Amino acid sequence: MGYNQKMFGLGSKRSIIREIFEYSKTRAAEIGAENVYDFSLGNPSVPAPKEVNETIANLLETENSVLLHGYTSAQGDAGVRKVIADRINDKFGVGISPNLIYMTCGAAASLSICLKAVIEENSADECIVFAPFFTEYRVFIENAGGKIVVSKPMEKTFQIDIADFENKINENTKAVIVNSPNNPSGVVYSEETVKALCEVLRRKSEEYGKVIYLIADEPYRELVYSGVDVPYLMNYYDNTLVCYSYSKSLSLPGERIGYIAVCPKMEECVNIYLTVCGAGRSLGYVCAPSLFQQVIARCIDAKVNVEAYKENRDLLYDNLTAYGYECVKPDGAFYLFVKALEDDAYAFFEKAKAHEILVVPCDDFGVEGYVRIAYCTDKSRVEGALPAFKALAEEYK
Repeated sequence: MGYNQKMFGLGSKRSIIREIFEYSKTRAAEIGAENVYDFSLGNPSVPAPKEVNETIANLLETENSVLLHGYTSAQGDAGVRKVIADRINDKFGVGISPNLIYMTCGAAASLSICLKAVIEENSADECIVFAPFFTEYRVFIENAGGKIVVSKPMEKTFQIDIADFENKINENTKAVIVNSPNNPSGVVYSEETVKALCEVLRRKSEEYGKVIYLIADEPYRELVYSGVDVPYLMNYYDNTLVCYSYSKSLSLPGERIGYIAVCPKMEECVNIYLTVCGAGRSLGYVCAPSLFQQVIARCIDAKVNVEAYKENRDLLYDNLTAYGYECVKPDGAFYLFVKALEDDAYAFFEKAKAHEILVVPCDDFGVEGYVRIAYCTDKSRVEGALPAFKALAEEYK
């Protein structure tokens, strides 16, 4: 056949999350959206901060349209990158320069670029991910030419199992992806966990005489509850690349705007940054959306109403555990990682679907027997779903 079979496979079969989301839309047309309890897609339900919309309107009204919608530098507007670098330095004190910031089309582009930058062609390079992990990591790693290696978590807490992680590292390990707050568990990796992880990385890098890169995937950094602290990995490990997105922190998932930050203490940091630029060029990810670069620069301190997510979390967690479900209480993001009431998460998903509850089986996330509930939805949907969750639990008693 005259086309790429691997790409055909990716295009002809959606991710399970998208499959469930499409089913939800069909089902909503049949019985009404208010009767479908769709918890499949991590699409923010909290509006963007008002200053974001005001800024967009002001830019469109006052700025030169040709310049506003025109190309920026390939790595992003210099002024925007300075605002972001200053913000990072104010919060985390890492001393980063604007010339180590690369603007991207969201976190997916950031991850794809970083992996393309560090994984060498025709090599045996491996990338370790921590289960449960976002399913598209597999696609991004394999597309960069690497091999995904999955490290299993600690039971109950879903913190990183440091012993298992160390056992998974070998001479082929080139990168490690850390996602905290985590999708799909909502777990925030503790400072103790982060310190242990970074100590292993330093020791193994020295043992193998090579750099092992730490890639921090941080779209949920700002979505934390009750003052929980998310360790900034550049402060714990020099060879760190940070992939950030404003999709969740400003409720702008469809605008595809984010950045890569290269740690200034990284070995050959300037060369790595140039390699990031080259990887972005090779993938066609140059000049992130111009308008939204300017929006970000002007709304750098804006925040969404995280309290709305916390209300949904507490409502679901308190009631589901009362009904007999087991789950770790998330400190961040907007997901609840729930143990299915039978070993087969897909069978459980089908039984939930009969109650019009749509959750995501998590076998593809690297942990079997669990489902993900995305509670970034209207509170009324959560409230409406509670009797259905209770009835589903009673089926298993």
